[in-house]
Amino acid sequence: MRTVGTVVRGVRAPVITKGDNLADIVVKSVSDCAAEQNICFHDRDIIAVTEAVVARAQGNYATTDQIAKDASAKFGVDTIGVIFPILSRNRFAICLRGIAKGFKKIVLMLSYPSDEVGNHLIDPDLLDEKGVNPWSDVLDEKQYRALFGSVPHPFTGVDYVQYYADLIRDCGAEVEIIFSNNPKTILDYTKNVLTCDIHTRKRTKRILQANGAEKVLGLDDILNAPVDGSGYNAAYGLLGSNKATEDTVKLFPQDCQRFVEEVQAKMAETTGKCIEVMVYGDGAFKDPVGKIWELADPVVSPAHTAGLSGTPNEVKLKYLADNNFADLKGEALDNAIKEFITQKDDDLKGNMLSQGTTPRQLTDLIGSLCDLTSGSGDKGTPIVFIQGYFDNFAK
Repeated sequence: MRTVGTVVRGVRAPVITKGDNLADIVVKSVSDCAAEQNICFHDRDIIAVTEAVVARAQGNYATTDQIAKDASAKFGVDTIGVIFPILSRNRFAICLRGIAKGFKKIVLMLSYPSDEVGNHLIDPDLLDEKGVNPWSDVLDEKQYRALFGSVPHPFTGVDYVQYYADLIRDCGAEVEIIFSNNPKTILDYTKNVLTCDIHTRKRTKRILQANGAEKVLGLDDILNAPVDGSGYNAAYGLLGSNKATEDTVKLFPQDCQRFVEEVQAKMAETTGKCIEVMVYGDGAFKDPVGKIWELADPVVSPAHTAGLSGTPNEVKLKYLADNNFADLKGEALDNAIKEFITQKDDDLKGNMLSQGTTPRQLTDLIGSLCDLTSGSGDKGTPIVFIQGYFDNFAK
């Protein structure tokens, strides 16, 4: 029996810049890796490419002035509420700079004790100690400071309340900061609202629209079309953007489906194998110390080839060993489980045999694996090559 299951390799590539033929670079990089490591290609191998280099190759960037122009034109007022942003210099600060440039006043409403993806603003134990109920209590900045003082982020050392307030003022806008987890709270301050949450944005918009808001937009509505030659993303707007410079953001890539299918076709020409391809962004996993989930992108994978659709269809080996074949040991147990796997149903949804297997989309699982492999720093491996992901104990 082959002793190796899934193998994941981070693949080095040149630094990608605007206009590069990324599909050719990916094919060459993976092919060079295979030659160097003496790798044989197989059907259903996976090539995953980080969204960052796809967007870089596309030149999908925008300036804070372009953000300001779009936001100002779409609202047409002097004051807006900006609610539920994540606490991130990389993900939101430059977007906020652009937003602030477009208005005279920003009412900034922060969720607490943490943002949507788990960045902690306040230790939950402090809420209990101070008798604050985050589900009902609304705090202004003065009350927040009186209760909690300055609370720097445990990893970055940044006091995000002060940081965001200073950033808005530096752009020439007045700022008022409040703390609430109820979207309706902002309507006591302004009826024009930019909701900045990522995965809960549709619900937030619905609640605001049903309770008297005059205009509600999300980050997905800003730069969903080009402004003065800017980049854009028709589906996600500013969602999924990252800081490029102090005055520029890199947007989430667009037209990714064409890209993954092009890479798949080129790999088929090169190898004769049907290799699956996906673009990935943030994975979905929680840091047990910092408490942050990744998930700052609107989706883990904006595009993938057809073979990566769906969810795993797996049985739990230990369940079979402890229940169906509890009277067997050694080779007899191995053979019985292998035979069971080869005969398993095509759809195990709801079957007790699949309990404990991870009920997530394949692209979310694989994207998380890739995000952990490539990292977010200087590894220089924006391509991840995976083999054996669809193997099982019976193969």
